[in-house]
Amino acid sequence: METIRNGSIKWKTTAVGYFLGKRPYFYHVKDFAFSAWPGLREVKATTNEFFFFQFKTVAYMEEAIEGGPWLFQGQPIVLQKWEPGMAMRKLKHTHVLVWIKLRHLPVELWTEEGLSTVASGIGKPLYMDAITRACTRLDFARVCVMLDVSSKLHKHIIIMTPNEEGGETPCKIDVKYEWIPSKCTRCMTLGHSAKDCALNKPSKPIKPQVAVYVPKTGPEEPITVHDQVITPPPRGEEKHRDGREWRWSEGKSKG
Repeated sequence: METIRNGSIKWKTTAVGYFLGKRPYFYHVKDFAFSAWPGLREVKATTNEFFFFQFKTVAYMEEAIEGGPWLFQGQPIVLQKWEPGMAMRKLKHTHVLVWIKLRHLPVELWTEEGLSTVASGIGKPLYMDAITRACTRLDFARVCVMLDVSSKLHKHIIIMTPNEEGGETPCKIDVKYEWIPSKCTRCMTLGHSAKDCALNKPSKPIKPQVAVYVPKTGPEEPITVHDQVITPPPRGEEKHRDGREWRWSEGKSKG
């Protein structure tokens, strides 16, 4: 136990992370991490798509975890504090962060309240990017939402807007998802498709039983040939077709 406690000291400032989508290149993740987290000291990775982010202090590590959610190339990265005996396996997620683009948005909805109302038709709105907030690009609005992966992904949102006659006119807003996580319909886990699910792997084949023939040692049974019963002669004595007898004795026949 003392050995484990001493070994854990090295990792107490470490956060473990993984991506819900395809694993990015290590050096791209490393550059992103050092630019996003100034208190980072070192980045390591495993072959099963986990990253170890070692910080200078525990405070830096906690600041990175609590400052999330973090997105890299449109993909969310799941961060958690390293613990002794921690199992390196991905958790099941029912919600995920996704950036969406809203096109053909009326300018009167180009406000924080208006964008929040429209984006709520897709998921829980969290924040918009700086260009959208400044209204310097009116081709589309870019909003980050918390998406329920079990819900239907709508490609359009219909908003009723008031018209000059005092009535309402439907306005169709197109929705584009910058990244959609692959979802397994078998185990309901993000990060892989149903065809790549571990549940599809065949179980260990069962070896077929081998039939073993064991000759009988008792008296021989009569053989029926064309409705005639032929009884084999005693083992010690048989006859040739010409009537001569011969015995089972050292392979020699008696004439």
